[in-house]
Amino acid sequence: MAKRKKRSPKIEAFNLESGRILAGKYEIVRKLGEGWEGEVYLMKELGTRIARAAKFFFPHRNPNDRTAKFYARKLHKLRHCPILIQYHGRETFVHRGQRISYLVSEFVDGEMLSDFLQRQPGRRISPFQAVHLLHALARGIEDIHRSREYHGDLHTGNVIVQRFGLGIELKLLDMYRWDTPRPENIRDDVIDMVRLFYDAVGGKKHYPKQPEEVKAICCGLKRSLIISKFRTAGRLRQYLETMEWY
Repeated sequence: MAKRKKRSPKIEAFNLESGRILAGKYEIVRKLGEGWEGEVYLMKELGTRIARAAKFFFPHRNPNDRTAKFYARKLHKLRHCPILIQYHGRETFVHRGQRISYLVSEFVDGEMLSDFLQRQPGRRISPFQAVHLLHALARGIEDIHRSREYHGDLHTGNVIVQRFGLGIELKLLDMYRWDTPRPENIRDDVIDMVRLFYDAVGGKKHYPKQPEEVKAICCGLKRSLIISKFRTAGRLRQYLETMEWY
């Protein structure tokens, strides 16, 4: 009778130590975050001491390396989009007897939008600031939509604020994985951008007292109204650039 193949134990945390060397060229500095698919670490290239970020995929979330390859190909396809973190390469290492894939990308120094909002008075920003935030986001997402792609996971925990002032600079993290982009994915991005704007100005608690210009963008968060008014990130950007304040 043939023996049953022993299953490898599920890895749900890597706990990589600072100073560990990977692939003979990267040194682990510290853990940056974690999510459903894996963990993200800050690393330094040994030869140049340039900071890099690396996403390490849990094997059970990356069967046959499909998830890692999906992200690598999508990031490469969208490498012309400044709002996305730029991909550098894929590496592997052995951890607890299992081969682990990780993607190396540029390291972006900034603050999560969720943390940024928590630091603001009342945990929100003014409508004027929020419009500039939304415009920067829509302009960046428009580049992705032009490539007939989408982000799929826009929220305050996936947006990094690099600069906030007269000019706002943002970077986006994780993208949601569907094998084939569909029109509704692009529409979902628009809905998510408006929802992010709604949350940035204070959400449900402060919405009734918001100026009409804000309500004209949020459309009461009614999906059908938002889609009929904007439909794409480009339409939203154009609206913001031509809107009038009273």
